[in-house]
Amino acid sequence: QVQLVESGGGLAQPGGSLRLSCAASGIIFSIYTMGWYRRAPGKEREFVAVITSAGTTDYADSVKGRFTISRDNAKNTVYLEMNSLKPEDTAVYYCNARFRAADFWGQGTQVTVSS
Repeated sequence: QVQLVESGGGLAQPGGSLRLSCAASGIIFSIYTMGWYRRAPGKEREFVAVITSAGTTDYADSVKGRFTISRDNAKNTVYLEMNSLKPEDTAVYYCNARFRAADFWGQGTQVTVSS
């Protein structure tokens, strides 16, 4: 049974930081491309960041320079370091694991950026 469990969400002030984690089980983690997506209130889910099995990363323009995705294959965990947070970063953040036709999602963790 595949599980992706996100953690680390919460309330942050504008300009603050949060670190999201996604612990995976039931998959051969090291071969999967791992990603983070988010859904803001009233909006469609959107891409945030991705890291391939080789460690190549890519980011949405809106988070470039502020967010960093990383992975620890020994811990089956992917991280999203979020700095210089803005109110528009408020959303539910979802972890995604993808390999060929396999595509798995976590339940999401809420991030709220507000003073």
